[in-house]
Amino acid sequence: MDFFKFKKLDWYIIKKFLGTYVFMIALIISIAVVFDINEKLDKFISNNAPLQAIIFDYYVNFVPYYTNLFSPLFVFLAVIFFTSKMANNSEIIAILSNGISFKRLMKPYMIAALVIALFSYVFGSYIIPPANVTRLEFENTYVNPGRRITGDRNIQFKIGPGQVVYFGNFDMSNNTGYNFAMDHFDGLQLVSRLTSQSIVYNTNNNWTIRDYQIRSFDGLRESIRTGASLDTVMLITPNDFIIARNDQQMMTSPQLRRHVESQRARGMGNIQVFEIEYHNRLASVFSAFILTIIGASLSARKVKSGMGVNIGLGLALSMVYILFMTISSTFAVKGGMNPMIAAWIPNFVFIGIAWVISKRAPS
Repeated sequence: MDFFKFKKLDWYIIKKFLGTYVFMIALIISIAVVFDINEKLDKFISNNAPLQAIIFDYYVNFVPYYTNLFSPLFVFLAVIFFTSKMANNSEIIAILSNGISFKRLMKPYMIAALVIALFSYVFGSYIIPPANVTRLEFENTYVNPGRRITGDRNIQFKIGPGQVVYFGNFDMSNNTGYNFAMDHFDGLQLVSRLTSQSIVYNTNNNWTIRDYQIRSFDGLRESIRTGASLDTVMLITPNDFIIARNDQQMMTSPQLRRHVESQRARGMGNIQVFEIEYHNRLASVFSAFILTIIGASLSARKVKSGMGVNIGLGLALSMVYILFMTISSTFAVKGGMNPMIAAWIPNFVFIGIAWVISKRAPS
């Protein structure tokens, strides 16, 4: 294919792109490590964190995680930095004046972006999640000890055909759930509803429902029965309520997909954080191409004020992109937005921005 036939100019730009990308990573991540050490040093000392664990368990895994997390930012800054430098040295003008169109000029940019995107996806989906297990275990032991395990809230389970249970919250310390409800359906018709202030786990899937009320429905007729205690068997254990902080970061993409599918089959709610993590990993790959187009289009024109304006504008746009991703993810987790839509909305918006800016690029 002609697309993969490279000329000296292509290799020149690809090397510039990837070299500047690595330089940006080394510079910014080094600064981030210094700030992180300064912030956590007191906790390392007070919790007696071994130096070997700090280096190899935490920071060796800290660097790839945050490198991949902010890869779109590094791509954007790298493109703006070296393209602005080429424009200021009149290299872009020389290239375009020799009959090479801006569209053709973007070929090596897209190839370099493809290389970064592939590495980002493989690392983010398969390599970094297992490394996060070690990093997060270190944090839970030496940075925020005792904060890893929490009980979930406002959760539902499908425990059998036509049977759905709801827990307002679950207290792990005494194995007690509160604001409990159990619905029985015949098809789409609600047959009965049990409500209770509390439910206690005993052993071997045995539960005791306390101070309950059962409302049974037969057409337009309704009967109510109450009681102080009722024993029942449900295929639920307290472990089903355990939520490990940042669990989604420790799963590979196939594991995330299987987890979401299995939890959805059980009727589980509150899986949005896992869904948004799964879709964000793929969406962030495509952001490399979008931000490359925007960065190259912004920086290809030589300006009297130098590259400072381009870098400032690039930082502003990249911050807007990251902020947009954060807000849309929050809407998916808290506001009920579809996680796939939330993950891809920033890309769709910035595709429009890329199209507008590319039309104004020099040709």
